Amino acid sequence: MSDIFFFDSFAKGKQNKKVSKSLECVIYTRVSSKEQADNLSLGTQLKACMLYAEKFGFNIAAQFGGTYESAENDERKQFTAMLSFVKKFKGKISSILVYSLERFSRNDNSIWLSGELRRLGIEIISVTQPIDTSSASGQMQQKLLFLFGEFDNQLRKQKCSAGIKEMLLRGDWPTNPPLGFEIDRSKNKRQIVINGKGRLIRQAFEWKAYENVSNEVIRDRLAAKGLKLIHQRISEIFRNPFYCGLMVHNMLEGQVVVGNHEKLISRELFLKVNGMLDKIPHGFSLNEENVHIPLKRFMVCAECGKPLSGYLARKKNIHYYKCKTKACCNNKNADSLNSRFADILDFFKVDIAKEYIELLVEQVAATFNQLTQNKQADLLELENSHREVKKKVERLEERYIEEDISQELYTKYHEKYSDEKREIERNLLILSNKSSNLLKCVRLAIEYATQLPLNWLSGDYHTKQQLQTLLFPSGMSYDKKNDKVRTTEINLVFLYIAYFQQLISKKKRGIPELSLDYASFADSVAGSRIELPTSGL
Repeated sequence: MSDIFFFDSFAKGKQNKKVSKSLECVIYTRVSSKEQADNLSLGTQLKACMLYAEKFGFNIAAQFGGTYESAENDERKQFTAMLSFVKKFKGKISSILVYSLERFSRNDNSIWLSGELRRLGIEIISVTQPIDTSSASGQMQQKLLFLFGEFDNQLRKQKCSAGIKEMLLRGDWPTNPPLGFEIDRSKNKRQIVINGKGRLIRQAFEWKAYENVSNEVIRDRLAAKGLKLIHQRISEIFRNPFYCGLMVHNMLEGQVVVGNHEKLISRELFLKVNGMLDKIPHGFSLNEENVHIPLKRFMVCAECGKPLSGYLARKKNIHYYKCKTKACCNNKNADSLNSRFADILDFFKVDIAKEYIELLVEQVAATFNQLTQNKQADLLELENSHREVKKKVERLEERYIEEDISQELYTKYHEKYSDEKREIERNLLILSNKSSNLLKCVRLAIEYATQLPLNWLSGDYHTKQQLQTLLFPSGMSYDKKNDKVRTTEINLVFLYIAYFQQLISKKKRGIPELSLDYASFADSVAGSRIELPTSGL
């Protein structure tokens, strides 16, 4: 016996033992687009993989794929499910059969992933690219094929990006147009034209430019006309030059291009809305709204329902409100109607004793909290849904850029996800309106209300418009025949303030100028506790 035998216990490394390789495998098939899925490509891949398994004695443990998934990243559902399966049964599954290596992956992660699978005893076998990966040269060949797949993917991406950029430089928008436009192919030519929503958005630009109202006021007006938008979306619209016929895009690298699409508004109006008209030399001017006629468009004619316009009688130097409907004859001195409105504001002015003001603050805050309780769970659920739908939109855009999906499919699902995202954002905005410092906000609002008529009379046009819409969200109407002013909706907080202070001061309860009697909702008051009345009056 050799004396070296006694040193075997000090040897290092594992002894080479022949282990019978498992013949269990899985099959993965994939195409990049729905069009490819509709032809025989998937069936061809599956048939080739099954014939290979039969020829070399593999047992097929499972099949994955069978659909269209992008190979640019490894977040594919079927691909991820296949990886989880083989890792779960490591030691039992020895191979992943694919038609070609590019069907497995076409990104720079593929080489690393193949190495990780190899450490688990799992080889990727391409049935159309026979490579012996048990040797170093075979593994190198496989890595080269993966690299060529990634290189081809990058070339396709570059080609697609170049095509999109060239289309943009020609003035043609390549994807779905912004809100207010649609694609028209009726004349065998792709044209981007204005739709019904676009006409409402044109009104929004005019309101912003000529009435100088806030985005929130504009959002409420659009909602009343059937177009519901979140506050952020309105800001995006006002900042998008697409609406005045110009195009901007990341691929244009800072360039602004004149578009071939139908123009919604003038460039002057766009610059006016964005506060830039006074920063450039020009040969035109836009008339500012007159502070002497702040009820213009806010007040409507009770006879025909049309908004009142305003004008100046130059000979008398007197401003008037007027209905533009022919033969309506609804014409009213502006100072007289403005004075009437100021008298109405007096009923919402807080002038009760200081000790009651704090009571009013606490009651308003308590009522607000009561109305918004049990909303946190809904808020969390909406936030989760918002994150999910954003991921869907981003994933869809990636697949379209990489030509994994068609224009038709992209447009269909982009509109679906975008509508879903907007609805979630609208609900999020509603649910998240609860202030973290509610008492402070309510106190500030009530302090402001102590000088409400004066704030309106002394305010500029923008301030007047904000106050008018804040108190009366649906506007007001003027009936010349009966010389009456009416409204269909009053802000609940200010209506509550008016009712509360008249109840405390034991004055006549009501607003005669609006022909409003509080008795219509007095039954809703339980005992001495004051509750918010209904909004419609």
